[in-house]
Amino acid sequence: MAIAAVTGLAAEARIARRAGIEAVATGGRAEETEKLVRWLLAKGATGLLSFGIGGGLDPKLKAGALVLATAVRWDGRDWPSDPGWRGRLAARLPGAALDRVAAAEAVVATAAAKKSLREASEACLVDLESGWVARLASEAGVPFAVLRAVGDPAGADIPPAALVGLARDASIAYGAVLRSLLGHPAQLGRLIGLALETRRALAALVGAGRALGQGFGAV
Repeated sequence: MAIAAVTGLAAEARIARRAGIEAVATGGRAEETEKLVRWLLAKGATGLLSFGIGGGLDPKLKAGALVLATAVRWDGRDWPSDPGWRGRLAARLPGAALDRVAAAEAVVATAAAKKSLREASEACLVDLESGWVARLASEAGVPFAVLRAVGDPAGADIPPAALVGLARDASIAYGAVLRSLLGHPAQLGRLIGLALETRRALAALVGAGRALGQGFGAV
């Protein structure tokens, strides 16, 4: 087994697979993420890539901006990404920001919470998978990298409908989204905005896959 990607959404995993690497989708659940990362390492993954969408913490980063992590900040500690792999990715993605990302085990849903995390971590982006990828890959002596696209920018809140909208198989739970909207219709405008931001982020990931070619810069 070569490089494997760890994503939250099924759509992100499909993008990685189309670019030629094995991928798992965790559904944004910490327990599932830990289990799948351990499974990939047990299968003999030679490198782990945390791949997908993240929440913006740096106000300068707009939806669709690409980020290559220099390190992952989790529980007050930095886990540095592999410098050689990161450098090869950066050479093929010159527009990507090189910066620290923060790990979280739950969605950081409000602009105020993002601002607090930015101040505490000095990270430019937060996601739910990079912490487990960084920690377990480092403990196993396996290189890791993080390639993320900003979904919701730093100043944007995530509406409640989006927070209930992920099914256990990492697909979109449209029924739960509709029920939330029926109960709180005022969130529709922000939900549409988030959908457009997510589309830009996924398009950026597709473009990154094309730029990198087969294997995402194999280690």
